[in-house]
Amino acid sequence: MSFKSIFRDRRESRDGMGSMSKRGVGMDSPNQDPPSTDASQQSRWANLPPELLFDVIRRIEASEIAWPARKHVVACASVCRSWRQITKEVVKTPEESGRVTFPISLKQPGPRDTPMQCFIKRDRATSTYSLYLGLSPALLGENGKLLFAARKIRRTTSVEFVISLVSDDFSRTSSAYIGKLRSNFLGTKFTIYDSPAAQHSSILSTSRSFRRIHPRQVSPRVPASNNHVATISYELNILRTRGPRRMQCTMHSIPITSLREGQTAPTRTGVVTSLEQSFSLLPPIRKSKEPVVSFSSSMNLCQPTELQSSAEPLVLKNKAPRWHDQLQCWCLNFRGRVTVASVKNFQLVAVVEPSHQVTFDHEKVILQFGKIGKDIFTMDYRYPLSAFQAFAICLSSFDTKPVWE
Repeated sequence: MSFKSIFRDRRESRDGMGSMSKRGVGMDSPNQDPPSTDASQQSRWANLPPELLFDVIRRIEASEIAWPARKHVVACASVCRSWRQITKEVVKTPEESGRVTFPISLKQPGPRDTPMQCFIKRDRATSTYSLYLGLSPALLGENGKLLFAARKIRRTTSVEFVISLVSDDFSRTSSAYIGKLRSNFLGTKFTIYDSPAAQHSSILSTSRSFRRIHPRQVSPRVPASNNHVATISYELNILRTRGPRRMQCTMHSIPITSLREGQTAPTRTGVVTSLEQSFSLLPPIRKSKEPVVSFSSSMNLCQPTELQSSAEPLVLKNKAPRWHDQLQCWCLNFRGRVTVASVKNFQLVAVVEPSHQVTFDHEKVILQFGKIGKDIFTMDYRYPLSAFQAFAICLSSFDTKPVWE
């Protein structure tokens, strides 16, 4: 039986149970218990042998390696609890598999060997920036997958970029809210904030939309601050007297020891319950009255909060370009991923000192960002950065200030 027929039968059985329950209203006795919310677990698909189910999901995960076909893997986790648990065991992190599957993958470190290739599309009219997974905008209609969307908000003393999972909702009370990037008054320092942790948020679900209750609505004593992830600093460069831009990123959530052989960066784990909301590619399989867990509150193990004072954070700096005498400009080797000269183009490498006792190629590019057309930019990132951290760093390059231009 094909994979699509599985969900067709699943949807028909759900609709049949719903119509029967509606016709039975008023005929049930007062002492009769209401139907169980876990009735879907009793379906024939939920009762498949674990060995068979594991093999089916493993084959689907291995065959559907790119979007939009990757949505079938997400659909497996939406069937029922047993399917979700086995899907979590089969699907690996981007660091291990080099693939993005669930929304949680966007906050996990990227692959070690080959960079994850994405591109950013800027909309000047609405001051929004969209991050897509794909090699080029030409594949947007066929294979492009929207990962993040950000909106630039100018305030009196700063500029904020609000980052969301969807392109039409940038409210901080929304379950799609991921984090934000905030600048200082001069635009020389930016701070990346992650969405609040699980204990700082509560979620309500409605028939079609999801809404996060502000922490102070639950308890006034609960702090409503976000997690400090990283700090981006630009060196003052008035009238470009010091050459190209110079930037430095201090990753407070990633220790320098994560670059050592055999070590790993802090990795969030878990699968988002509201899969239909985050990856809106499939119709909802069932309507549930249970609370829906948001992106930020679905992590059950490691939270990449600010490191303790004893742990030294990872520091990234932009790779110094070389002056080309014939072209009369500063040049970097982007390996064909950047085709238009721009002051926004940069490559970030790790700052490794002998005292760190880390064997790492200091010329290895961890994050690369550059222009390829009007309002189109490429973004390639790798371990130990996540897609969220890389996107936030690239957003800081769009906030042009005369003091470091």
